[in-house]
Amino acid sequence: MGLKHSSSSSSLFFLILLFLLLSSQVSSQACLKTCGQIPIKYPLGTGSGCGDTRFTRYIKCDPDQQTLTLTTHTGCYPITSVDYTKQIIYVTDSSMSTCACTRPSQGFGLDWDAPFSFHDDTVFTLLDCSVDESPVFKPLSNSTGRVSLCDRQSSSICNFLYSNCRAISLINLQESTCCVYVPLDLGPSFEMDLQKLRCSSYSGFYNLGPAQESHPENWNYGIALKYKFNVFDEYPAVCGGCERSNGACGYNTQTSSFVCNCPGGINTTSDCFFLYNSASIVLPWISTGAWMMYPMSLVVFWTVMSLP
Repeated sequence: MGLKHSSSSSSLFFLILLFLLLSSQVSSQACLKTCGQIPIKYPLGTGSGCGDTRFTRYIKCDPDQQTLTLTTHTGCYPITSVDYTKQIIYVTDSSMSTCACTRPSQGFGLDWDAPFSFHDDTVFTLLDCSVDESPVFKPLSNSTGRVSLCDRQSSSICNFLYSNCRAISLINLQESTCCVYVPLDLGPSFEMDLQKLRCSSYSGFYNLGPAQESHPENWNYGIALKYKFNVFDEYPAVCGGCERSNGACGYNTQTSSFVCNCPGGINTTSDCFFLYNSASIVLPWISTGAWMMYPMSLVVFWTVMSLP
């Protein structure tokens, strides 16, 4: 009788201990729904197993600094905001020249397989380019000079940058060394290697309206990137249910299949509404370590049967 009592008590103790242990481990793996001041929604994620697998490689959240960062082969760039309605990510580049500061830069580029493209509103302006050596200035066939391959209709942008932007005007650059480099003309993904282009720096901005054109100090400096959910650009319906139930859309790191990461770190294949069902409770399945949902009455029955 004493042996049976000891065995039952040990089993119950082991079950409680395992529950607490697994609970602490899984909770630490929960996907974050904010990073600093930026809300995180699909397809973005804060780490492995969160968001869309295609984005995990490029976008991560630093839990200590609470900063969301885009990483490409040319560097790491802080994400300032995300417009989930228009599917646009806005990033900054500390090496970019603005009206506040002019500095040399290596350029900016996207990986060829990245799930991003430059938004049509993004404009790049190459600064201090060599008129004699830069490939953006093509030699004339009669060797009498060179012609610019840049966007001629946007030449006023160079004028405003070189004359109205104090940080740039102090260098006394010739306006002819400026080139408006529009990504729309060069494809959705490209390599802006300033060393190959023979330019010392660049400036990027977006959402430039006619009323702002002559005031470069008020431009939105940075880079706007467009993303798509998939080849058909369709938002996954299963992800909508997950986010409406206070979950975060993610994926199984082994199979890449969809999972909904619920509060407490519990993963499901649908949504988190079951957490708010008072007739159920979630417990770890001892043989596999996975979390399962059980009726409350059954859990009470198990507990009573385990007691001496």
